[in-house]
Amino acid sequence: MLATVDRPSTLVDLPTVRRRRARAASAPSPAAPAARAAAPASPATTADVLRIIADPRTPTYVTVFANGRRRYSYWRPIDPATGAGGCYAALPTAECDELQASGRITLGEPVVDPNRTTYRVRTATRVPQTPARPAVAPERRRVA
Repeated sequence: MLATVDRPSTLVDLPTVRRRRARAASAPSPAAPAARAAAPASPATTADVLRIIADPRTPTYVTVFANGRRRYSYWRPIDPATGAGGCYAALPTAECDELQASGRITLGEPVVDPNRTTYRVRTATRVPQTPARPAVAPERRRVA
């Protein structure tokens, strides 16, 4: 028999399943800031993001969710010195969007899922500019 049958004061309310409200439907709390201002992209952070994307040991992806949210992430390899890593890490979306808009990174073939689409992110291949052809001097002929 249950020990709580004879003692009704010791009954405990079991937690119920809490349903999450959609973020768009929930009103922001007054304690939370009204809008987060995105920090301006500094050349150092943009260079770090481009260095991570260019590194072949860190495959980088962008996931575009059904609601339009974009998340750039990369695989962080294990660092033998610290033992940290071996997981996905997020990149700043604003800097990555700026790099894509300026043509410095490109998106690969999409992998489509019902809730999201994932693209591989790579640095853009720059076509090396051919040097300008020097002006061809007219051919000189010897008169004999």
